[in-house]
Amino acid sequence: MDGDELAGIVDLFGGLTRSELERALDELAFKRGDEPDDPGEGVDAALHEYYLVEVEYEDATLLAPGPVAFPELPEYGPDLPHILDVERRDVDREVLAAAVRERLESEVAEADGDRAEYLLDVTYDAEAWAPLDLDDVREDLAVDS
Repeated sequence: MDGDELAGIVDLFGGLTRSELERALDELAFKRGDEPDDPGEGVDAALHEYYLVEVEYEDATLLAPGPVAFPELPEYGPDLPHILDVERRDVDREVLAAAVRERLESEVAEADGDRAEYLLDVTYDAEAWAPLDLDDVREDLAVDS
């Protein structure tokens, strides 16, 4: 499952814990008649590429759609609210923005080459996605790349 589809599942609920998302992926695989994939790999990749963002919300670590995602529901995705016993969560966009800023700032020091270029693109996506000004992060990336 690609990052946009993972973001679509999470977006359907506003935010999901990692175990809730993994359960959703298992349910979708069952509905399709497939063997479930190892969801950890896909979730880790989606986090790494900013399709998903991890935030603390009401004493839980939630995954929410990230700045590069164009959330899209996979096949059988609309059935998930009927299958999972998960209430919708409304994660504040400023909380998400702060998490993205913090992560970008922490990655700048080690970013080089292709990763630095990718993170530059993420900064522009993030500014369109949430109330952020990431000029300082772009400057740091330009210096380090």
